[in-house]
Amino acid sequence: MANQPPQKTEAVADNSNYMIHSRIEILYVLRAIQHKNELVTAYFNQGNDFILTSIIAVDGDTGSVILDFGANELLNQRALASDKIILVTTQDRVKVQFVADGVEQAEYLGRPAFKAGIPSELLKLQRREYYRLSTPMINPIKCAMTKPGGGNIEATIADISLGGIAIANYQSLITFEIGDKFAACRIVLPEVGTVTTGIEIRNEHEVTMQNGVKVQRAGCLFIDLPASQQTMIQRYIIKLDRERRAILSQ
Repeated sequence: MANQPPQKTEAVADNSNYMIHSRIEILYVLRAIQHKNELVTAYFNQGNDFILTSIIAVDGDTGSVILDFGANELLNQRALASDKIILVTTQDRVKVQFVADGVEQAEYLGRPAFKAGIPSELLKLQRREYYRLSTPMINPIKCAMTKPGGGNIEATIADISLGGIAIANYQSLITFEIGDKFAACRIVLPEVGTVTTGIEIRNEHEVTMQNGVKVQRAGCLFIDLPASQQTMIQRYIIKLDRERRAILSQ
């Protein structure tokens, strides 16, 4: 998964071992996603369009899932006209994906919303992974950190996901220990915004670059990343992915 784009089509048959068919368990997963206010990406128009939303109600009696309207009204209307929507989200950092056979407009607590049926099956990968994307090598994005003894540094970000980042080229700036935590780290995402979050160093290893140069790389976990900043990272990842696909198609 880490080296593949988000699944925008029904590739669920390839993950049959991870499919959930029990209605009780599906309702449990959907409600857990709702209570954690997890970000949900809804893909439609054969994966060419998407909106960011969240589950705001799950009703087992009526067999319905209520989702927030997206921020773009034109895309909301396109979603309403689609006969298939693929919804991708997480539960406790585990990827969850399910298909809605169309949505209809509803009203929830006085605001417009989407209404979909409870899915008959749900993909839960059971692996705590996120879609991870390598960041640009030219004009790389940086993570601004404050060292424990004082002083600020900027470490180059090698890749990014909703779960965390990998940083490189920091050896001359700081020495890490596994488990080190850094508060209020700042990451400026071009054309998207600034993410401020805590990080924890989870691993450190040596990587050999294509030119044969060996560099240290540290894997960092985001600590209590707010949903609003998850949204910014998701937008940045999708933006990068689209730009690269456009270059490859030329």
